[in-house]
Order: sequence, then C-alpha cells, then structure tokens
Amino acid sequence: MSEPRFSDVILDFCDVLVDWRPRLPLEGMYPPGVIDMFFDPSDEHGFKHYDELSDLGWPEERIVADYETHHGPAVAWIFHIYFERQELALAGLIPGMGRLLEDLDAAGVRLWGLTNFTTAYVDAARATFPELRLLRDVVVSSEERIAKPDPEIFRRAVARFGVDPSTTAFVDDKPWNASAAGEAVPGLTGIRFEDAAQARATLLR
Repeated sequence: MSEPRFSDVILDFCDVLVDWRPRLPLEGMYPPGVIDMFFDPSDEHGFKHYDELSDLGWPEERIVADYETHHGPAVAWIFHIYFERQELALAGLIPGMGRLLEDLDAAGVRLWGLTNFTTAYVDAARATFPELRLLRDVVVSSEERIAKPDPEIFRRAVARFGVDPSTTAFVDDKPWNASAAGEAVPGLTGIRFEDAAQARATLLR
C-alpha cells in the first residue's frame, strides 16, 4: 500500500468524483433540438443560469416559476421533467475514483467533500455510489448559500471538518477553485484534478 501525502483530502463532486450529465434526464423525453434549446449556453435565463442559482440554494419551485416568467409555461414544463428525473444525470463515478477513495481510506486518510451542488444531488449520489459514503462529511453550496470560489466556503469547510490545513489537500477540476482554496486558507494545498491516475500520484507516495 502506498503511503498518503496528506492526513485529510477534501474533494469536489462534479467531474472529480461524479460523472454528472444533466442532459440525460431529458433524453428520450424531448427531441434533440428541444434539449439543445434548453441547454443553450447563450440564453441568459437558460439552464446554466438556474443551475448556478440552484447551487446557491434556490428551491426547485422558485426556479421553475422564474424560468416560466422568461420562457412561458409550456417551455417551463421541461424543467419540471428535469427535476422529476434529475437523478438520471448521475451517470456514474469518474473512472478510478471509487478505488482511489477506498485506497485513501484504507491508508488512514480522512475524506471529505466540498461541492457546488444541491443537497438532493449529493444525497442521491451517496445513496447510489457506496464509495461516496467514505466521505465523513460534505459541505454543499446550496446549504451554505455561497459557492466556490468564494473564500468563505473554504474557510467554513476547514472549520467544520476540523482539519489541519498544512496536512490537507483540496481537489477540484477547475483551476480557479484549486488556487482559491490555498488563497482562502493558508497552508491548504489546492490540486487541480485531471484524472484518477494523476490524483493518485499526487495524493499517494
């Protein structure tokens, strides 16, 4: 067994632990063109906008109502379907990450989560993928009403978990989040995630 480099590791969820594909809940329910419209990144009141608000704690009912004011009730029904089937967006664990969690835990590393996500998604992911139950606790943006890279969410996570920043790593696929962690909490090591092999080489000797 390789030796760990850190006593504690805090991990992001989407694109680090979980393969999240938000189109999946709508596939087969609507034609591809309609789904493309729903996820159009150029729509200032489109899915991306409301996904960010969801991560900041907006409830589903408020999102649907606000979306309806901009797109009308017929189009807003797509959001109803999305929320009803949203667990289908959890396509699986990122390859190799389940095994890495098990190996880190076996090596005595304490594992934690810090994610821009909703509580519903985090609970569903932990219920679906047993390896995620190795995370001792998870700070979720929708509960905190703040999201990465806000410095406060990193400080809250470190305080809540009771970890020593000098022996703790934070792993995130977005480079600005990885760098923000170290800036927010002196001593905390931010690591940009590329894949499970790179994460393993970085976290284990």
